[in-house]
Amino acid sequence: MTRSRAADWAIGALGMLLLLTMAAVVLWWVVSEPTTGPSEAPSPTPVASSTSMDAPPTDLGKDEVWLGDMDVRADIVVLPDSSLSDVEATGYGARSGPGGLIVKRLDVQATVPFTDVAAQLGGDTQVSPGPDGQARIERTLDVLGRQVTVVATGTVEVENGLLVVEPLFIDLGGPDVTSRALAAVVRKFVTIEQPIEGLPQNLILRDVTVQEDGFRADLSGQNVVLAEG
Repeated sequence: MTRSRAADWAIGALGMLLLLTMAAVVLWWVVSEPTTGPSEAPSPTPVASSTSMDAPPTDLGKDEVWLGDMDVRADIVVLPDSSLSDVEATGYGARSGPGGLIVKRLDVQATVPFTDVAAQLGGDTQVSPGPDGQARIERTLDVLGRQVTVVATGTVEVENGLLVVEPLFIDLGGPDVTSRALAAVVRKFVTIEQPIEGLPQNLILRDVTVQEDGFRADLSGQNVVLAEG
C-alpha cells in the first residue's frame, strides 16, 4: 500500500517542535544566571513530578541535553501540501547526544485530514465520517467497461500497527442483486489497509477514531528515536 504522507508529516512536525523546545531551554540556561544574594533563602530542592518515570541520568555528558516532562501542542501545522490540526504530544526523558534524540516515553495524538487519506486511494476518492463512528468512502471506478460510483461505509480499526477501514456496506447505486454481485469485485478499491510508514523507531500506532474533520490517531512508544545521531 502507498505510504501515508500525512502521518509522516505529523511525526516530522512533532520532532521539529521538540527540537525547538529543547533549543529554547538550552539557550535560556546559557544566557541566564541564577539569582543569588546574601538575604535570599536557599532555593528549595526541586520535587520530581508524579508523572516522571525515573530520575535524570547521572552519566549525562557535557554535550548532552536531558529534558524531563514535556508537553507540546499545536493548534495547526501548515505544510506545503497539507495541514494537521490539534497536534498534541507528551513525553518524558528526552535525551540528545551522540546517539541522537531519544525520548524515553512519548505519546502523540494528531488529526489527519480525510483529504490526505483519500489522496492515498487515488482518483476522485472522498473520505468522510459515517454513522456510529464508521468511515464513509466514495469513489468512481471503471467496472466492466462502465463507470460506477461506489459508496462504502466501514469500521475503523488498528491491526498490527495498520490503519484499517473494512467496508461493512457497499452501495453501487443499482438493483440490490447487481450490487451484491459486484460488491466483491470493488471491495478492495474501497478498503483502507496501510501502515503509517516513516514513523520514528519504536513509535507505534495504537488506536484510530473518526472525527468530523479527520482520523484521530493515537501513537505511543518507549525509547522513541526522533533523530538519529
